Amino acid sequence: MKRTSEIVSIFTRKLFPFMLLYGCYLISHGHLSPGGGFQGGVIFGSAIILLGLVEGIKEAENRFQEKALSLIKNIGMLVFLLMGFMSMFFGRAFLSDFMPRGEIGTVPSAGLIFFLNLTIGFMVGTGIAVVFYRLIKFGSEE
Repeated sequence: MKRTSEIVSIFTRKLFPFMLLYGCYLISHGHLSPGGGFQGGVIFGSAIILLGLVEGIKEAENRFQEKALSLIKNIGMLVFLLMGFMSMFFGRAFLSDFMPRGEIGTVPSAGLIFFLNLTIGFMVGTGIAVVFYRLIKFGSEE
């Protein structure tokens, strides 16, 4: 039985894409302004949680499957480690910047930091959503 009011449901459907977009904005502009991978990832994951709470877990899982989110999270961790080892391959410390820097004030201007923010953002966002799904499933088994 769905007990969510129609106003909350409509508001969530209208707010959801903007939350995803704002999360992606924070992830991609974290090296230029306050924000970054963690903050953007939390907003990204919170959008999925909001959808699950308002529209129901089945609807949220139809759009964002737990297995796919978990796969993205795991691939993100492997990419993060790969970037760290690539730094060592170029003779620098783990996760040291080895990429060329762009023009100051443009989006890809911080070398490796931009890609680390992307990786962290999607790891955090998908990780939060996976934890939410698993907590809901654990609670429903009792």
